[in-house]
Amino acid sequence: MSTVVPDWIQKAVGEGEVKAELTAARVAEEKALARSGFSLTSPAFKHGGELDPSFTACEDDAVAPPLEWTAPPPGSQELVLVVEDIERGDVHWLVWGLKAQKGALFEGEVPPRTGKNAKGNSEWLLPDPPLGVQHRYAFQLFALDLPLTLMPGATHEDLIKTMANHVTAVAILTACFEGHEVEEWDAEDEFDI
Repeated sequence: MSTVVPDWIQKAVGEGEVKAELTAARVAEEKALARSGFSLTSPAFKHGGELDPSFTACEDDAVAPPLEWTAPPPGSQELVLVVEDIERGDVHWLVWGLKAQKGALFEGEVPPRTGKNAKGNSEWLLPDPPLGVQHRYAFQLFALDLPLTLMPGATHEDLIKTMANHVTAVAILTACFEGHEVEEWDAEDEFDI
């Protein structure tokens, strides 16, 4: 099934075709993009940059990457983060309950409320594209004009229904990762046993 991607979403994501219908295209309008200077960045990667393996399925103790954002527009009540695979549309992280102010999620931090990812878990779904295949990931931060009443563990569709017509601003940050072979750590080599 082919999805028509709005030009403003394609432009916000950057290089390469957007193959999945991202949440931003379903709940926001172009005028909400970066409204009042609202932006999302990460100290771990630049927009369009490569995710470190420590945030992916390549490492056993991998965690979610750190994120930082500017203050949302006046009147915003809550922030919601949705991370999706741009190629496949898989949901990697649903987070809400974030205060509507300048803030951050630290590396590996457990957010206040999380919903179900594509595997049905309420945690950061580690990127794990096929060997030699690069996938891109859209980190979408939404400012809403009302606080959400969703319970932890809600689905992506539940979240979208609740957010509809309440987005005051959206910020988009992308990252990419290519599938790697997972190298086995060998204690004998490391310690010359």
